[in-house]
This record gives sequence, C-alpha cells and structure tokens, in this order.
Amino acid sequence: MSKQFEFSDFVDEFRVKFELPESVIAPGYYDDDGEWVPPNTAAKLVEKEGIILPLVENEEKYAENGVYTTKGKKLYTIFPIEEGTIIQYNGDSYTVQAFKDYSEYADVFIYLMRWREKGGA
Repeated sequence: MSKQFEFSDFVDEFRVKFELPESVIAPGYYDDDGEWVPPNTAAKLVEKEGIILPLVENEEKYAENGVYTTKGKKLYTIFPIEEGTIIQYNGDSYTVQAFKDYSEYADVFIYLMRWREKGGA
C-alpha cells in the first residue's frame, strides 16, 4: 500500500545539515563466523540532513519522557533514529525524545527533540 502523503521531496527541498553518532547509521552486525560485532561507539559524528523546526505550542508540554521547552525542536528525516540519540545542530545539542508515528500516512520519520544544556544532560 502506498503512503497517502509523500514528504521526502519536502525534506529534500528544505533540508538542513545536522550531526549524529556514526553508530546510529552503522549499527552492529554479525560477521561471517556468526559473531556479533557491536557498533563503533567512538564519538565520531556523521553529517546527515533533515528538516528541523521549532515546536508548536501544543508540543511544548509535559510528556512521559520529559518536559519540552521553547528551545526544543521537531526533526523530519527519511531514515529512522533511536530515541535517546544526541544530535548536534547549529552548535547546540538535542536529545531525540519521542517518535511521532505517522508511518501510516507519510514517508518520513518525525521526532521531538529536547535541547541539552551545554556540557550536560
């Protein structure tokens, strides 16, 4: 079944660059001998693209996994990202806190991100 809304062209047109850990893009795998090879956990960051927008008022509220503030952002990507992933954008860090599941309706992944104070949580 095809998706009702195709937003990947929208993401392509309005994309910005951000960075996230390489381990998010290159997860672990099983080698030829069947041994698990974990992802590279080094702090190497890779550049990706997506749309990053401010949260709208109804998204700036308490949620199960944290409080969003006006510094929070919404991220649209054409690839999945695990909750808890730390993203670098315009010199600031954000933690991916929630996945808004619109997979039945659209071909993009939508996440809410919490701004992280410098040097900390």
